[in-house]
Amino acid sequence: MPKKITPGQTIVFISVLLMLIVVLFPFLWLIISTFKIDTDIVKFPPTLFGTQYTISSYVKVWESIPLLDFLKNTVIFAGSVTVISVLFDSMAGYAFARFNFKGKKGLFAFILITMMIPFQVLMIPLFIEIFKLGILNTYVGLILPRMADAFGIFLMRSSFISLPKELEEAARVDGYNEFQIFFKIMLPLSKPAIITLGIINLMGNWNDLLYPLMLTSTTKMRTISAGLALFVGQRTLEYGPTLAAALIALLPLVIVFIFAQKYFVQGIASTGLKG
Repeated sequence: MPKKITPGQTIVFISVLLMLIVVLFPFLWLIISTFKIDTDIVKFPPTLFGTQYTISSYVKVWESIPLLDFLKNTVIFAGSVTVISVLFDSMAGYAFARFNFKGKKGLFAFILITMMIPFQVLMIPLFIEIFKLGILNTYVGLILPRMADAFGIFLMRSSFISLPKELEEAARVDGYNEFQIFFKIMLPLSKPAIITLGIINLMGNWNDLLYPLMLTSTTKMRTISAGLALFVGQRTLEYGPTLAAALIALLPLVIVFIFAQKYFVQGIASTGLKG
């Protein structure tokens, strides 16, 4: 016998469907609008579909800005920061979760306090420091200040705390040292949390505007967010090319999240963000 659908389940299904439409509609509008002419984009009342379609917006973006350079810089910056930060945050989180040392609680509390400091407070000191070191407008200058992150340490500590201590005790009995325990046992078991942290870092650095704009001074070194901001600011606003550029910047993140969403949900659920 087919299972009877209750009124409550129907209401839940309709509610979820409406939420899905609300969430996906802006993305659908963005994709379609990149192929519209400007008059269709700005006309009132607005419509989802246009009267004419063209790829001229993508052609204009390609011809107006060094898009490949922007993408290359963003991949190098965001990818390097993600890999290095995940490694260092994992090591620090493991130390705070598993080791006992003098000043551990105070040091961890200090790290958490740094999460409350707005970036705007650090902008001028950071710029002066990078300038004095002679690494302004370089990949090193972009990557170095973000090689570790307070939230990442907090997230990985929460993940490692949830693992049973019997695992590392058994590994020590087998003759493993601390690095072997960390890399061969603890990291594989924390895969969902690591992927979650990687996604958060990648998204944050990929979309960041102010930080790379401050630490780069030439168009050739701009990331895609900073480059597109200058593209919009230097010209009369052209809606089609601007939307096309925004979609190009967004697509890599959407693809990454689609393939990693299972681990993202598992990572948030497994860590529980324990204190």
